[in-house]
Amino acid sequence: MIYVITWTSFSHAYPIFAQQGYENPREATGPIVCANCHLANKPVDIEVPQAVLPDTVFEAVVRIPYDMQQKQVLANGKMGGLNVGAILILPEGFELAPSDRISPEMKEKMGNLSFQSYRPTKKIYSCDRGRGQIYPDGSKSNNTVYNATTAGIVSKIIHKEKGGYEITIADASNGRQVVYIIPPGPKLLVSEAESIKLDQALTSNPNVGGFGQGDTKIVLQDTSRVQGLFLLLGICYSGTNLFGS
Repeated sequence: MIYVITWTSFSHAYPIFAQQGYENPREATGPIVCANCHLANKPVDIEVPQAVLPDTVFEAVVRIPYDMQQKQVLANGKMGGLNVGAILILPEGFELAPSDRISPEMKEKMGNLSFQSYRPTKKIYSCDRGRGQIYPDGSKSNNTVYNATTAGIVSKIIHKEKGGYEITIADASNGRQVVYIIPPGPKLLVSEAESIKLDQALTSNPNVGGFGQGDTKIVLQDTSRVQGLFLLLGICYSGTNLFGS
């Protein structure tokens, strides 16, 4: 059994939507399903040893670079800190290290980092920073840009009492009134009587987060081969001394 200690600098994210919508968090083509809702790409770095021995504990370090002072739009339209977390998919035979196998120094480094299983039968543990732009049902969150689906003239804008907007655009081709409900969060970019083009942004894009994915390989060494290597080195060393004498 191989034990893994994984830690990030900060983590307050839970893959609830992925757990509800996808049995397996990794699609057959390779991408993790988080990319279906987190549309922006961001860098991520994973650091593990090149090789490990059976029944050993080692670190898997996930680095998610972002500005900790940066704020994002929350579901209620207010500003708050970014939620950041990682999904760890372990190969067969690898487990998270139990508490009694982790050194005090490592526990101090990990802080209050915690994991939850993606599925009871899957050894997958939950790199995103920030909220997603699309919910699993295909609807938009308030953490994305809203675009016009028709060209026309903005005939009316209603500022909602609890935040957000109701924008009405008169279709240029047939005069049909198209209403857009904008939730609290994105900033309005258009005004009444303004001429709008197809796919023009009606709001700003408040998203400051994104998704990153990385893959890395670990060689599981055979202890008998390692012992053989030590023996070979010992023989070579002894032979060198013998030859030198």
